[in-house]
Amino acid sequence: MLLVGRVRRSAAAAALLHPIRPPPAPFRTTTTTTTDASSSSVPDPEAVAAEVATLLSRCSGDWKLAIASSDLPSRLSPAAVSHLLLRCHSSPRLHPKLLLDFFYWSRPRLAPSAPAIDSFAHLAVSLCAAALFPQANGLLDQMIRAYPAPPLVLGSVHRALAVSLHDRSPAVLDVLVDTYKKAGRVRDAAEVVLLMKGLGLAPSLRCCNALLKDLLRADALDLLWKVSGFMADVGISPDVYTYSTRIEAHCKARDFDAAKKVFEEMREKGCSLNAVTYNILIGGLCRSGAVEEAFGFKKEMEDYGLVPDGFTYGALINGLCKRGRSNQAKCLLDEMSCAGLMPNVVVYATLVDGFMREGNADEAFNIVKEMSAAGVQPNKITYDNLIRGLCKLGQMGRAAKILKEMGRLGHMADTITYNLVIEGHLRQHNKEEAFCLLNEMRNNGISPNVYTYSIIINGLCQIGESVKAGDVLEEMVAKGLKPNAFVYAPLISGYCREGSFSLACEAFKKMTEANVIPDLYCYNSLIIGLSKAGKMEEAIDYFTQMQEQGLQPNEFTYDGLIHGYSMTGNLEKAETLLQQMLNSGLKPKDFIYAHLLEGYFKSNDLEKVSSTLQSMSDRGLMPDNLIYGIVIHNLSRSGHVQVAFRVLSVIERNGLVPDSYIYNSLISGLCKTADLEKAVGLLDEMAEKGVESGIVCYNAVIDGLCKSGDISHARSVFNSMLSKGLLPNCVTYTTLIDGNCKIGNITDALDLYHEMLARGVSPDAFVYSTLTAGCSNFGDLEQALLIAEEMLCKGYASVSSFNALVHGFCKRGKLHETVKLLHVMMDRDMVPNVLTVENIISGLDEAGKLNEAHTIFVELQQKASQGAMHQFSSLLMDMINRGLIPPDVIYNMIQSHCKGDLDKALVLRDALLAKGTLMCCSSYLALVDGLCRKGNLTEASNLLKEMEEMGICPSEHQCMILLNNLHTSGFIQEYNKICDTMLCHKWLQKESKICNLVGNNLEAVNAE
Repeated sequence: MLLVGRVRRSAAAAALLHPIRPPPAPFRTTTTTTTDASSSSVPDPEAVAAEVATLLSRCSGDWKLAIASSDLPSRLSPAAVSHLLLRCHSSPRLHPKLLLDFFYWSRPRLAPSAPAIDSFAHLAVSLCAAALFPQANGLLDQMIRAYPAPPLVLGSVHRALAVSLHDRSPAVLDVLVDTYKKAGRVRDAAEVVLLMKGLGLAPSLRCCNALLKDLLRADALDLLWKVSGFMADVGISPDVYTYSTRIEAHCKARDFDAAKKVFEEMREKGCSLNAVTYNILIGGLCRSGAVEEAFGFKKEMEDYGLVPDGFTYGALINGLCKRGRSNQAKCLLDEMSCAGLMPNVVVYATLVDGFMREGNADEAFNIVKEMSAAGVQPNKITYDNLIRGLCKLGQMGRAAKILKEMGRLGHMADTITYNLVIEGHLRQHNKEEAFCLLNEMRNNGISPNVYTYSIIINGLCQIGESVKAGDVLEEMVAKGLKPNAFVYAPLISGYCREGSFSLACEAFKKMTEANVIPDLYCYNSLIIGLSKAGKMEEAIDYFTQMQEQGLQPNEFTYDGLIHGYSMTGNLEKAETLLQQMLNSGLKPKDFIYAHLLEGYFKSNDLEKVSSTLQSMSDRGLMPDNLIYGIVIHNLSRSGHVQVAFRVLSVIERNGLVPDSYIYNSLISGLCKTADLEKAVGLLDEMAEKGVESGIVCYNAVIDGLCKSGDISHARSVFNSMLSKGLLPNCVTYTTLIDGNCKIGNITDALDLYHEMLARGVSPDAFVYSTLTAGCSNFGDLEQALLIAEEMLCKGYASVSSFNALVHGFCKRGKLHETVKLLHVMMDRDMVPNVLTVENIISGLDEAGKLNEAHTIFVELQQKASQGAMHQFSSLLMDMINRGLIPPDVIYNMIQSHCKGDLDKALVLRDALLAKGTLMCCSSYLALVDGLCRKGNLTEASNLLKEMEEMGICPSEHQCMILLNNLHTSGFIQEYNKICDTMLCHKWLQKESKICNLVGNNLEAVNAE
């Protein structure tokens, strides 16, 4: 122990500690001298203290009984106790232990008052002088509780030391520092030590070392360096423990250069290095990833004559496993065994975790077998490491077995274990198994924690079930758990990804109402989601709110907003945000410039594109293939292929190698401009430069060649692609099949289709539609039907895919097959569209059977399901109104409907009249016949009148047919009325009626 300088300080030194003296205690009394009477009424504390001291010194028996039998208890006061404790060096001299006993005896009787601070200090000094350190510690604990300010306490102790008659060795300083630490006030302990310098005091080296260690554990590195500096200032020479702690502190701060300097300082000052010092440095280096340097210190340690121990090997094994070098770590395990060291369960668990992180589950299980053979039983951490690794590898079956094995061996799975398995199932989108495990947890009495719910909510949001995740959040709150920002963030992000912005905003609102402070990720999720949806006003509201809450936007915040404004065409606002970002000190990444460039291309502002590229260069951000790719892609797509090639030259001058996306853009641009020779040449150039010409590039060239009709060249490029090991995809085959179908090479198209199936490439809807159309157009209706059936089975059928087949059947006059096909369509809720109707009309017209088109339309209107019939009827009416159906077809439809559905016939008639199109005579007469049969004689007569007004005059033959039909069907009244009207309009001669009545000419009429 050290005493620096003189204990009695000068007046100048006294000024360094503030306050020097304690303030007057609330329990101390002030002596007054007003009158003798008043003086005699208050016991003199000093006199009472003297009496107590005399009684304690003379009492050979139980002093408590002696005091109790006197009047001293009634006269005892905090001031009297203070005077008694200050009499440590006065006559009669009392043992400090006896004074301490009296102090504890008096405390409850005088509570809540306490003796003066100096009385504590004097007694503590005396106790330490008597080597009663635990008792001194207890007394000082009472002192720092009564007087919380460290400067006040240290000043009092300093005064007590100054008047002490005992050995001046300040053991009390060590006990005081220790008392603060035991009370959990390590920062106050450090403050007390630092204040000692101004009073010429200092604790022992042992005390300083212990304090440094405690400050290190408390992460109070700022105070640790100050205490270390204090030791140097007051001349406390560091030992190996001091140095070791300083090295560990530097390692904790990841300042390994400073740690190594301290290490060198130890050597220079002749401080003996031990295994602990080396282990601290090796452990720190391994944790930071500097494993090779750690091995260097291990070798140096051995050269120094020290033997690496279990900690040394454990640190190195841990470092290697964290760096993905578990096989090398396993070699160290063998080295440990050779050195006679038994690896413990922690070392084995580290290796298991290392192999699992590398995806080597088999080797991890070998380590478990090895540790069991060595007599080291796997613990729960080992099993958790196995489960964690298996879940990350997706081996959920093995993970389930380990979970059961744990229970069988007595290692009960806890929340951590279940969380690992639940997360594994959700990672594989297996929500059902995850919820089963959640129930199993509860049944086993294991309560899910906040992290459990956080995993489930995040997992559900990742698979697009954010609404279900919201229900889980409600359940979590109902269970009494308080969600944090990590729970809300994925939910808000999930809602935004699914376009449920109202739910995202509602979740955000609930979050703030629950006093959960949204973090930057929560705000960014909303801002980015709303920006992607073009909801810029709401996005800016949250942007403003975020800043009001003291959160500073980062590059992702700005990226979302700039992307949104660029996408919606508000480039001026996007530019303002970019400038704001620059002013805040953030450096825009290339993807932010990419959004701006896309916006400028969208608005066809090539000048801005150029200035943005220049601006990037001025700020030291050289455009990469991402930026150049956007520029070349947009230039090529818009037809500026030559400009795109000039940009390619800039890329090459800057030392960049264009990637496949850039080449693909150029090839696509060349194909659009029909410069196919140059496009094929770019494929060769890619090969020369070592750029992998992926399937996308070949597809672009094949597409260009097929569109130009050069199918043979396209096929040769296809074969070249195959020779290079590239596998064609659906786009490749679709392009070639479409090209062959368009030039009538149906056989080649079908061969490609079968080859496609043989390679395991699934055809899409376009392939089926193309083949169906090709086969139909070139007359192979049987093959077209086979493909259509397969298309139906695969669920790819659509109205457009059937249209070509409909046209093929109609063109060949196959009405029955056409109707059957249309019924198949409508049975599957595929209602014919405009193109279907046009294909029927044009096909039958080509076949010379347009007069039969009405039979198809009428059948569909009469025999389809209610919903399909309604939609098809609406379609026909719309096409009639637009003049897309020939009048003759409509006339025939009217006449057909008159025989079954008069209402539809009348609707068609109204549609024609509305368009100003005259009905033919046959249609009028068919309607008259239908109305008569319905008993609507008035409307039938009106129709005849309408015919007369429009100058439509039926022949006598047509009139006689109508009348004959009515008469033979028994509609005599209708017959007479219609006949009279026709006679009135002079469409019939009188004799015709008479002959009709007597039936003389009935056979002739029928024959005619």
